[in-house]
Amino acid sequence: MAVWQLQQAKAQLSEVVKMALEIEPQQITLHGKPAVVVIAQADYNRLTQARVGLVDLMRTSPFIGVELDLERDKSLTRAIKLKSE
Repeated sequence: MAVWQLQQAKAQLSEVVKMALEIEPQQITLHGKPAVVVIAQADYNRLTQARVGLVDLMRTSPFIGVELDLERDKSLTRAIKLKSE
C-alpha cells in the first residue's frame, strides 16, 4: 500500500484517487501516523456488505429437506498384524 503524507495527498489528490482505483488502497498519514485509507468504491461496497450467518445460510440451502444416511458402522475393530523388527 502506498503511503502519502497529508500535504502531499492534498496536492496530488487526483493521483491518490487514480491509484486507489487502478492499483491498490492508498494510505494517508497525519503527523507521521496512519490516519486514513483511500479505497475504490467497489472495494468499500464489498467490505461493508451484509454477511449471511451460518444459520441463515443453512435455512436457505437448496438441500433443505434432504435426508442423509449418517449411520455409523458399529462393527468391531479389525485385527491387524504389526511387523516386529
